[in-house]
Amino acid sequence: MKLDRLLGKRSLSEAQVQMSFTRRGFVLGAAQIGLCGVLAGRMAWISIVDNDKYNLLAESNRVNLSLIPPRRGWVIDRHGKPLALNRTVFRVDIIPDRLVDKDATLDALVRLIGLTPDERQRIVDDIKTGTGFQPVQVAENLDWERYAALSVRAQELPGVIPAQGFARYYPAGAAVGQLLGYVGAASGADYEKTKDPLMVTPGYKVGKAGVEKIEQERLKGTPGARRSEVTARGKLVRELATRADVPGQSLQMTIDGGLQEYAARRLGDNSGAVTVIDTATGAILALASMPSFDPNAFTDGIGRAEWARLSGDERLPLVNKTLQSLYPPGSTVKPAAALALLKAGVDPDETVFCGGGYRLGNRTFRCLGRHGPMNMTRAIARSCNTYFYTMGRRIGYDKIAAMARELGLGAEYDLPATSQRYGTIPDSEWKLRKYKQKWSDSDTLNATIGQGYVLTSPFQLAVMASRIASGRLLVPHLMGRAPAAAHLSCPDEHLAVVRQGMKEVVSFNGTAGRSQLPFPDIAMGGKTGTAQVRKIEGSQRGQSGAWKYRDHGLFVCFAPTDNPRYAASVVIEHGLGGARAAAPVAKDVLTYLFDPVKAMATLIEMEKGWGGDIAARMARQAEGAAATPTVEAGDNATETPR
Repeated sequence: MKLDRLLGKRSLSEAQVQMSFTRRGFVLGAAQIGLCGVLAGRMAWISIVDNDKYNLLAESNRVNLSLIPPRRGWVIDRHGKPLALNRTVFRVDIIPDRLVDKDATLDALVRLIGLTPDERQRIVDDIKTGTGFQPVQVAENLDWERYAALSVRAQELPGVIPAQGFARYYPAGAAVGQLLGYVGAASGADYEKTKDPLMVTPGYKVGKAGVEKIEQERLKGTPGARRSEVTARGKLVRELATRADVPGQSLQMTIDGGLQEYAARRLGDNSGAVTVIDTATGAILALASMPSFDPNAFTDGIGRAEWARLSGDERLPLVNKTLQSLYPPGSTVKPAAALALLKAGVDPDETVFCGGGYRLGNRTFRCLGRHGPMNMTRAIARSCNTYFYTMGRRIGYDKIAAMARELGLGAEYDLPATSQRYGTIPDSEWKLRKYKQKWSDSDTLNATIGQGYVLTSPFQLAVMASRIASGRLLVPHLMGRAPAAAHLSCPDEHLAVVRQGMKEVVSFNGTAGRSQLPFPDIAMGGKTGTAQVRKIEGSQRGQSGAWKYRDHGLFVCFAPTDNPRYAASVVIEHGLGGARAAAPVAKDVLTYLFDPVKAMATLIEMEKGWGGDIAARMARQAEGAAATPTVEAGDNATETPR
């Protein structure tokens, strides 16, 4: 005790010590109870309030949900024949997050399914830019042998998913390329517009051009879904449930599938277009543009070498010539000029002497020959420029332009096409507005025979022929039905004069006498045309020289002449003349409508001399291009026709 006092320390009784420990125990106990209360409250919140949230998270760790791309609706022709359908394909995808050794896995895929270096690099790039959990396409349209070989080894390749799906298929290939367009994988821009996860689902395709693009919403369908139980490493345990996709709606077109393919094949190696219209309804039966691309190849994307070959081809296989190419119509518009002359009061029996040309000031506008006295029907049959120079100047071109527009030239049409060009039907107001110049007599002479400022599309020429043949303002269409068409402003007797002249064109004395139909009781009426590509200088008349400088050949027609049922136009680029190049094609195309067997027999013999059908010739072209590459090896990209 004395020692404690000396040290200055106060002695504590046993009771005091006990009380001190009791207070500390109370504080610690209260803290423990509080902490347990907080934990219990949080557990209660998680288990009761957030129960659905954490159930969903737990389920997502165990269950994989994947979308099933929907099957696109079929596109069928007027008879129900498929123009575009779906076929079963074998495919392989990679889920980046489940890859254990990316390089080893890709090396194995190279060995198993024969990936090229370009394809391997494309997959590497897609994995880098992907989201990790989103599948990346490895290959599509695998044959059974490669698919089976991969399926056997799939358990050894984590993240590699063999699957079956559907791919777009076009039975007629390039024959419908420009008509239907094609499908392809959705782009990043497509995804950004909708934020729809389906857009980045492997195997899902969207319309990229033509009908496939315009009718995307109708054709696309509704996706299905698949729930699968997987391990932590992503290994499939079992399939839990599957919701089937809903295919898109079928789309029926007015196209005659057999005629469409025949017209494309009949064009052979020419660069040109064929359009056929039903004169009873205005339905479009064929809309062929060649050369074209095979939409089956574009479905999976093409390499830059193939793109360079197509885009560099002077015959423009990526352009829909029926709607997007414009040409001076040449003499094919003389029937329209004749109707304008009749409407202006010109007597069809009045004659004009053709001595080989027409003198205007100190300039001579040449005719195709020295025809002598010409009335209207003979002038149409012999394509006499002098007659139309004389009469066109008499009434003025503004009246001819009005009739040309009534017959469908220079107009826009409501069609499921990504673009179309309207051309030009000029008049005095147009020239003053565009060039700040007055219309001249030389402008009238040139425009009356389809030259000068006049530009039309092959499709518009077919519409003109159909309206002359039917006498009505037919509305051309590719789907559904058009409203009843009103009569043209010109009377039937005027139409009869022009039709007679067009009938005589396809006779022994006409410009297309060699293109008569091979039927004794069916006659075809038509009008040939030759369109200059460049200005005539000296003796050069576009009938020789480099292909791109030669004159275009055009032909418009209808049949039968006594009760027109079909009308058509044919344009052969740089074909030298309508009678030489375009009329024979039109003859065979119309023959197909009346006797398909006879027409096919003729075509098959022709194709033997051309080196086979479209697919065979395109295959050889691709092989030749592959043997002489124009770009560096390794370049590969998906391109889109413009």
